[in-house]
This record gives sequence, C-alpha cells and structure tokens, in this order.
Amino acid sequence: MTSLSFEEQADALLACGAATDAARLREALRSAGVREWPDRSVVSPSREIMPVARAAVSVKRAGRPVVLGHLEPGELERFEPIEGLVIPDAPAYVATDVDLGAASRNVTPEAALRDLRAAGRSPLTLDEGIALMLVQPEAIARNWGFSMAGSRCGDQRVPAFWVSEGRPKLGWCWDRNPHTWLGTASCAARRTRPG
Repeated sequence: MTSLSFEEQADALLACGAATDAARLREALRSAGVREWPDRSVVSPSREIMPVARAAVSVKRAGRPVVLGHLEPGELERFEPIEGLVIPDAPAYVATDVDLGAASRNVTPEAALRDLRAAGRSPLTLDEGIALMLVQPEAIARNWGFSMAGSRCGDQRVPAFWVSEGRPKLGWCWDRNPHTWLGTASCAARRTRPG
C-alpha cells in the first residue's frame, strides 16, 4: 500500500456512498482530524456511521465490484474485534503504520497473530480492511491479498481480501491454513487524533 493523505481518504470515503448519512460521516472525519499525518495510516469510521455490510459491497477495484466469497452481507455484522483488541470509542479513528503482512505470507493467521502480538503490533480488523479497500483498492493484486485476523465471528474463519478473476473478493480462510498469496495485515496503533 501507499500513503494517502487524510484529505484523500476522507474524499474517497465520502464519495463511495457507503455511509448512511454523509453529513454524519463528514463530521466523524472532521473529529478524527490530524495535525501531522502518520505514514501508511487508514481512517476507519464506526459501524454506526458506515455499516460494515454496506461498506463491504461498496468496494470496487479497477471499476469492478467486490465479490463476497461464501459470505452473505448480513453475516459480516457477526465479525467483531477479537478479545484483547482495544478499538477507540469514536465515530472515526485512525489505524497507524498499516502493514499488509508480506512477511507473513505462507504463515497461518493463527501463528501470524501470535507473532504480531509478540512484536507489539495489532491485527487489522474487518472494518479497517474494508476502509482501506474503499480508499486504496489497488492494495491487493493478483496473487497478493491480506487477511484481517483482528475480527472473528466465533469460529476459525478469518476474513480476507484478494483478487479473483480480476475482481476484488472478500472471503475468509481458516486460521490454521497458510496461503502463499495471503499475508496477515496489522497496524502499530489506533488513535482518535494522531499527530
């Protein structure tokens, strides 16, 4: 991924049409405003402002809409932050120093999660991954995607984004299955007003 400015991300989130109320999203983004924008950061609106299913189906890459793989839109609501993850109680916040997990390719999400925590990093959540894909869909490519081990729905499924037949795909993989084309995404911190 590349570093996009706060303004570029805000414009993309407002333009995608995923918010239930554009005025509320605009205010949430304003409240997450920054003095100094950290590199490789992602703005993540709350589900109240941008419902996860509505946001997910708004993802497009190269003009092609997302495919949900073995997932129904309503099922996405069940994926919640895993135990121990502290998500800011704010209309929007910023995940800083996002890494899509190139070093964890061919490593199971279960093992990658253990390694991330040992390194003092935090796994990206489904909502954060969707926010990233809304503003930077080229972050995935053929034979390169990322999983979001920070969200689970009570079983061993880990949500993930990858490219399938030229389209962005949001699906899942088992937490104990490695994939050569899938890394486990993470961030350094989550802040309501970074900088």
